[in-house]
Order: sequence, then C-alpha cells, then structure tokens
Amino acid sequence: MSSRYLTLYKMIVLYMLKRCEVPLSKSQIYDFILEKEYTTFLTLQEVFAELVSSELIVEKTMANRTFLEITAEGEETLKFFGNRINPSIRQQADEFLTANSLKLRNEASILSDYRKTGDNEYTAQLVAMENGKCILNISIPVPTEEIAQSICDKWQKKNEEIYHYLIEELMM
Repeated sequence: MSSRYLTLYKMIVLYMLKRCEVPLSKSQIYDFILEKEYTTFLTLQEVFAELVSSELIVEKTMANRTFLEITAEGEETLKFFGNRINPSIRQQADEFLTANSLKLRNEASILSDYRKTGDNEYTAQLVAMENGKCILNISIPVPTEEIAQSICDKWQKKNEEIYHYLIEELMM
C-alpha cells in the first residue's frame, strides 16, 4: 500500500473525528469508509494503529465499543495535510455525519454491556453519557446471561424513559 494512500485514509479519519460533535467508534468510521469502498478493512486497521501509535488519536473503550478522539497533535496534522482530502470525499464525509448525526450521538451516549462475574451470575452495565461525561452508570447483577442481554437490549430502547423515572423518583 502506497504511503500516499495511507496518509489520505489517516486524513479522512482525522477529518471525521474533527467534524463530529461526539466521539466516533471504530465501527462508525468503518461503516463510512468501507461503504464508499475507499479501502479495505485490513488497511483501515493499519491506519487506526498508526494513528494511535503516533498519538494523533486516542482510543477509549466504553462498554463494548472502542471510541476514537482526535488529539491536539492530530488537529495540527490535519491542518497541515488536510488539503490532501479531495473536496468530494469531504462532502461525502460531511453528508454521512449529518445524515447519521442522531444515530452517532445515541451510539456514543447510550452504552450497555454485560460480563460474567461469578458462578451463575452476570452483571449488566448501563451507562448514559452527555457531552462526553457520564450522567448515569448502573450495574445490575442477574442470574443468567439471557437476562443480562435482555437488560442491555432494553436499555438501548428505554434509556430516556428509565433515566427520567429515576430522576423523578429520587427528587420526591
């Protein structure tokens, strides 16, 4: 793979991270770049690894997702080399971010995961974020994996309702 193309893919990732108001997950960036067939999955993995090792982005794992954030060094690099991104690619990235803004925000804000914590015990972890800060973090021990999975699935659908219920009940 030509270093020119690797540089382009790095700039696309940095551009998307800079333009988006919430941290993007690796899978969200994969969705855009692979859908447009700019490069392959393996090349994109190499791009992420190089961006992290050169400290242009940082990875943060929350629940079961890895989110990426651009660093100050990444922003400086984008200023110098961002002009290598074709304007039509920028436009496509902007359109993707605009069309998927609500979905991207929800995926970065509402997190859930579960893990086995003992014999016949699982813990469901439910998190709500706002502006990059945790506003609610609930751990619920349950007896089966199926229940833990169900709780995580329902959190994705009913998080707002549950959050408001908790606030109302605790304020009384």
